Amino acid sequence: RGWLKRIMSDTRKKEIIMATLELAANKGLGNVSMNIIADKVGIKKPSLYNHFASKEELVEAMYQFLREEAKKNANVGAIDYTVIFAGKSALEILRMMVGGYFHMNQQEHMLNFYKVIYSERSIQPMAAKILAEETEKMIIATKQLFYAMEVHKLLHFQNADMSAVSFAMTVHGLMDYELDLRSGGCKTENQERNDLDEYLQWFCKENAVK
Repeated sequence: RGWLKRIMSDTRKKEIIMATLELAANKGLGNVSMNIIADKVGIKKPSLYNHFASKEELVEAMYQFLREEAKKNANVGAIDYTVIFAGKSALEILRMMVGGYFHMNQQEHMLNFYKVIYSERSIQPMAAKILAEETEKMIIATKQLFYAMEVHKLLHFQNADMSAVSFAMTVHGLMDYELDLRSGGCKTENQERNDLDEYLQWFCKENAVK
């Protein structure tokens, strides 16, 4: 019975998360209250608080849930650098890693979530916190990748940590730029990807093993 109760609870949490995402996309995160969420799901407000203690906790849970869902859909999992690096150039590796991250964040639900969060980060502390958290995850993952590439003599860095910060922030910025271009109807997806790929080519030349 315990396992059945957990499954039912997880199903309800997913229902709440998806309902909140839909409401936030339509109304803006700041205009969505716990009352509105409860009404949307068709439950009483106290029942909603049984699953999430606050709106902040709900939004954080939404981020974690959608991110894990997007990772599974994009086939992004644990990394074995020895396997990933085998027979590949530095450029091929960076294209693959950045492409996986790009694909993960282009999943429909994740994309909708980021549109909500980006639009509210200047006025909603929870939105700013989540974006800072995602940036930190990207920087840490990039540092680990660069340490491994240095060990395998694929690239060489004067300062791997600062190179990772610079790379992560540039890729993040280019992805944001591309999203803005697409939303504004300024470029096609293929044209957008050229900017990112040109940066990866330049980065590999600048940090090539001499």
